[in-house]
Amino acid sequence: MPEKLVIVGGVAGGASAAARARRISEDAEIVLFERGQDISFANCGLPYHIGGIIKERSNLLVASADLLRTRFRIDVRTRTEVVRIDRSAREVETKTLETGEIGSQPFTKLILSTGAEPIRPPLPGIEAPGIFTLRNLQDMDRINGCLGGMDQGRAVVVGGGFIGLEMAENLKLRGLEVTLFEMTRQVMPPLDPEMAAPLHRHLGLHGVKLRLGAPVSAFEETAGRILVRPEHGEAVAADLVVLAIGVRPEAQLAREAGLAVGERGGIVTDDRMRTSDPDIFAVGDAVEVVDLVLREPTLIPLAGPANRQGRIAADNALGRDVAYRDSQGTNICKVFDLAAGSTGASERSLKRAGRRYEKIYLSPASHAGYYPGAKPMTLKLLFDPADGKVLGAQAVGADGVDKRLDVLAVAIRAGMTVFDLENLELAYAPPYGSAKDPVNMAGFIAANVLRGDVGLVHSDEIDGCDPGSRIVLDVRTNKEHKKGAIPGAIHIPVDDLRNRLAELPRDRELLVYCAAGLRSYIACRILTQKGFRCRHLPGGYPIYRDVQGIT
Repeated sequence: MPEKLVIVGGVAGGASAAARARRISEDAEIVLFERGQDISFANCGLPYHIGGIIKERSNLLVASADLLRTRFRIDVRTRTEVVRIDRSAREVETKTLETGEIGSQPFTKLILSTGAEPIRPPLPGIEAPGIFTLRNLQDMDRINGCLGGMDQGRAVVVGGGFIGLEMAENLKLRGLEVTLFEMTRQVMPPLDPEMAAPLHRHLGLHGVKLRLGAPVSAFEETAGRILVRPEHGEAVAADLVVLAIGVRPEAQLAREAGLAVGERGGIVTDDRMRTSDPDIFAVGDAVEVVDLVLREPTLIPLAGPANRQGRIAADNALGRDVAYRDSQGTNICKVFDLAAGSTGASERSLKRAGRRYEKIYLSPASHAGYYPGAKPMTLKLLFDPADGKVLGAQAVGADGVDKRLDVLAVAIRAGMTVFDLENLELAYAPPYGSAKDPVNMAGFIAANVLRGDVGLVHSDEIDGCDPGSRIVLDVRTNKEHKKGAIPGAIHIPVDDLRNRLAELPRDRELLVYCAAGLRSYIACRILTQKGFRCRHLPGGYPIYRDVQGIT
C-alpha cells in the first residue's frame, strides 16, 4: 500500500524532503502544507535584495508551488497551516488562512519542517510600526516598502549575528546611517572574541556605528521616528529598526502532540531524523542535533544541514536506512570587504565542555605574495594536544577564507589530525594559493608544537607574568616595536639575536613574540639550541592586541 507522506513546512528542509520523496517513490501520496505564500525561497539572499545586490525579487524563488505540482506531482497547499497532529488517528488538522476553513489530512508518515522564528522579546514599544524582523519574502517586502525611495536616513540593527551583520552592510549600501546594537562584547557569536575584533574595526571603517555590550531595553515612537533605548548609554533615533536578535525553534506543534522536545527547545530526533514517534520525522531549524566535535545536543539553524536532513528524512520515511552524521556548524559571513567564518568547535565551547585543546594562529596571504592582489587573512586552529586531532577552525580575511574553511571542515569531518594537514596536496598556482597553503602551514605550526620543537605561550599568560621568572622578548624590527609593544618587553630584532645573546638572562624563561609568529618561532629555535628556556606567542602582537582589546 503506498505511503501517505505529509510534510509540514517548505523552504530548505520541507521542500528538499518533498522532492526527494518523489524521486524515491512514484507511488507515494505526498502532501506539503506551507502557511506562507512561497514553498521554497533563498532566505539567505533576503538582505542582499534589500541592499540592491540581487536585483530581481524573482531570483530568490528557488522552486514554485506550480513546479512541485507539475514536475513532482506533489499536492502543495500554500497559505494552509497545520494546527494539530492527532497521533492516534494518524492525521493532521489544517486551517486555510484565507477562509479559516478547518480540514484534516491522514498520513502514514509525517515530516515536520516548521523552522525557527525570529526572537522578538517583550520589550516596551517593540510592536511599533517600523520595527521589523527578517524571515521570509514578505518581511523583506515590508522592509523595502518602509525604505521606499529613501536614500538617506538612519537605521538601527539590533543583534550582531549573521542576519544583523548582513543587514548592517546592506542598509549602509542603501545610503542609510547604520547603528548596530549588540548585547555582548562581540559580533558573530560563533567566532572567539579575538577573531571578531577585525570585524569591529572593519564595520567602523565602513561607517557602521557599533554599540557593543549594549542590550536594548525599550523602543519609543517620537516625531515619526523610533527611539531605541539601550540599558546604558545614549538612545538613537531611527527611521527603521531591524531585529536580528536570533531565532528559536518552532516546536509548539510537536510539543502539543507529545513529541519529545529538548532542553534547548528543539525537537529531539535520532540519527534517522525520527522523533519520539517512529512514524514522525523532523528536520531543519526546528530540531536539536548532535555537535560533531563536542558530542552534545545543540541548535544549528543553517540551510545546508536542513537540506541534508530533508533528504534523509524522506529516505527513511519511504523505507531506506540512511543516517544523519551530526552537525559541525560550518559557517561564513560577508561583512563588506571581509569574509569571516568557522567550523567545528570554538575555544569558548571547548572551555565550556571541559575539553582539552591547544590553539595556534597564523596570518598567511590568500595566494602567492609575489602575484598581484594577495590579501592577508588570520586563521585560528584548535586541536587536541594529545593526538593532534583537528577540533575547530576560524578565519577572517578579504580573500581565500571560504576555501580554507572548507578544507578544514572536511578535515574535522574525516577525523584528521594536524599531521594530516601537513601532508594535504592542495591546488596551487600563484593566482590561487601558495606552494605551502595556509592549511598546510597550520598543520606545520601545530605539528611543531606537538613534536616539541617549540612551546607556546598565549596572550592571557603574558600580562602580569612575574619578571623574576619570565622575560618578554620582542623580536620585531625597531619600526614595528615603536608602533606598539607588550609592556615591559625587551627588544632585540631576530636578525640581531645571535650576536646579542649575552643580554638575555639564562635563569628565566623567555616569552617571545613578533608580528605574526614566524620570526618568534625562528627566535625560539635559536634560543632553545643555545640553552635558553623559551616559548613563543602564536599570531604575534596583533592577536595579543585583539585579546587585550587594545585599539
